[in-house]
Amino acid sequence: MPLIDVSIAEGRSPQQLRNLVSALHRAAEESVGALPENTTVIIREVPATHWSKADQTIAERQQGAPTSVTEGNPA
Repeated sequence: MPLIDVSIAEGRSPQQLRNLVSALHRAAEESVGALPENTTVIIREVPATHWSKADQTIAERQQGAPTSVTEGNPA
């Protein structure tokens, strides 16, 4: 009974998300023999302002903003 939980940045179309669901179901069937009726897929869309890497949010990277420097902790 696979539970596939995916976090992805917001911005995909409903069709792109549907394609992702189908691909994940196929991957579970092909890789571990999971039955479609026993496979659950959860997609969590995260706002670009709530996802960061290297102290820069996706929104900041998309806008070309420089990485912030925390006071007393130089980059």
